[in-house]
Amino acid sequence: MTRPEYRWLLPSAMADPDLPGDRGGRPRRTVRDWIVDITALLLAAVIGLLAAEALRTAPDYGGSVALFDQLAGAAACCALWVRRRRPVGLAATLVVVGTVAPVASGATLVALFSLAVHRPFRPVAAVGAAALLSAVIQAVLRPDPTMPLLVSALTGVLVTVLAIVLGMLVRSRRRLYVALRERARRAETEAELRAQQAQRMAREAIAREMHDVLAHRLTLLSVHAGALEFRPDAPPAQVARAAGVIRDSAHEALQDLREIIGVLRAPDEGKGGAENRPQPTLASLDALVAESREAGMKVILDSRVAEPATVPAHTGRTAYRIAQEALTNARKHAPGTEVTVRVEGSPGEGLSIEVRNLAPAGHVPEVPGSGQGLIGLTERATLAGGRLEHGTTPDGGFRVAAWLPWAA
Repeated sequence: MTRPEYRWLLPSAMADPDLPGDRGGRPRRTVRDWIVDITALLLAAVIGLLAAEALRTAPDYGGSVALFDQLAGAAACCALWVRRRRPVGLAATLVVVGTVAPVASGATLVALFSLAVHRPFRPVAAVGAAALLSAVIQAVLRPDPTMPLLVSALTGVLVTVLAIVLGMLVRSRRRLYVALRERARRAETEAELRAQQAQRMAREAIAREMHDVLAHRLTLLSVHAGALEFRPDAPPAQVARAAGVIRDSAHEALQDLREIIGVLRAPDEGKGGAENRPQPTLASLDALVAESREAGMKVILDSRVAEPATVPAHTGRTAYRIAQEALTNARKHAPGTEVTVRVEGSPGEGLSIEVRNLAPAGHVPEVPGSGQGLIGLTERATLAGGRLEHGTTPDGGFRVAAWLPWAA
């Protein structure tokens, strides 16, 4: 991208997003355009004066013919002021004028150059063919007394072709510049879109984390609050234990909400909050099972991992969340049934975790929003490089099984 303070050094075709000839608006001249316009006017005038000087030795040159040539050359030079806005019309007109007035040849060459710069190939080819024919006719009608007829005609043709080719080269370079600038602009836009997409994915990951963590805490609250409601005559020790679990679960839920809201409000500060509070790993699975047992669940833990602390943090955290969500689902959809949690694996073979519960004894009401947690677990396992399966078992129970990579 060109800096605004340097755009005055560029032509309007490069200072603006598009070539001026390719859009309907009138381009605003830059400082460089003014310099180029004045230089082109002076160049056309010098070429015209040289042509007039060469024709002065001709026998029939003088009087009204010389006056006509000089007036035509001056008018042609002044007409170059509109060479950017009307390149086709100006070039076609000057080709006709230059056929009978050699003094306008300089302005004709400048007009052909501008036509090749500001217009595509088709109009350039049409006017250029007319200009080549005009160069030959001019050599016949107004021969140059200083050189042979053939040499004069060939010189006019070569100079015309040179002006057109130079203009086409300038146009191609300008279009390349515009294409590169548009590509850079699209690259910046795509980078912004990728950043927004990454931010959205991060927020979705936070939302899944919120569901996995809070669903477990709030389910514990619901179970113990329901027990207190339906068992007002429970022993004081049991009531105190249930109240303690409710208090601890509510405190943990508030801590989780506080952490998530902190990440949403200040993403840069979210990492610091996450570091201040240790994240669960596979070694925390025993505490999770004990917490579920305190809530009244029948949970059997079969852990065949010799040293859970050696499991990579990301893999262990994913396994913990899978077990947490599976226990929450079993508590909601199959209350009172026995749940088996089995974990096994080793470095190089991966980590397998399976949570299986029996079929509920009676009818269990449908819980609104069922299935969202399993979708989140599938995505979590996929992002970790593993896989997850879930479904009913032949005996009517439910099974959640996942495999996660564990590098050697």
